[in-house]
Amino acid sequence: MNVFMIDSHAHLNDPKFARDLDQVVSRANAAGVEIIINVGYDLESSQRAVELASQYPGLFAVVGLHPHDAKTSTPEISAEIEKLAADPKVVAIGEIGLDYYYDHSPREKQQEVFREYYQLAAKLDLPVVIHSRKASRDTFNIVREFPQVPSLLHCYSGSLETAQEYRKMGHYFSFGGPITFRNAHKLRGIVAQMPLEWVLLETDCPYLTPHPYRGKRNEPSYLEYVAQKLAQIHGVSVEEIKRVTAENTRKFFRLPFKEENK
Repeated sequence: MNVFMIDSHAHLNDPKFARDLDQVVSRANAAGVEIIINVGYDLESSQRAVELASQYPGLFAVVGLHPHDAKTSTPEISAEIEKLAADPKVVAIGEIGLDYYYDHSPREKQQEVFREYYQLAAKLDLPVVIHSRKASRDTFNIVREFPQVPSLLHCYSGSLETAQEYRKMGHYFSFGGPITFRNAHKLRGIVAQMPLEWVLLETDCPYLTPHPYRGKRNEPSYLEYVAQKLAQIHGVSVEEIKRVTAENTRKFFRLPFKEENK
């Protein structure tokens, strides 16, 4: 029996896919990736994510404003994002959060916009997809302000202790190419201690390409390498990883389960 995968975080709305998107989606399907969650990071990419979701049955959209772009936030952009979120194939608000590594936007502005989009998610009864880099404490404190909103810590890089606190609130974590990197021993150690019921698979393509394709453009067809590494870390079959992570992803994004599609 074939077990399909779900890429919980991709950016097929990125210009790097403009020339060969049909082929990229075909390769993903051939590799067993049944559904791709296409994530926005500003207004234009969010619009593109919704557009692509209408063109490809297996694509769903997430709309929002990345912390890098928090400085560009205006009431008009927020209103447009809210309109986009009404589309039936929009399954979350994101990616939103805090990034103190690059600090492309002032930290206070990042926090303000993070809270604003959390409030939007609460209003629309949608989950959120979080980007957090070098901002673990402030991210956690803001997430804690919105206990009613399900959250996904994308490309999680925090501690196991913080993950346990997030999980007490019912939140999830997604992992991609970095768990395959040769020097990622600490990350793999944390992942090994996380129950699989907490975990989703992602590529974050075109970024964070898994080994053995590092240096090339990432794409959803490479999700298999993430599944293989996660199976190795947990000492279970690849099929079990695919089954559990797909179930988690469907649950988090409220996607239809296969039984409902028959």
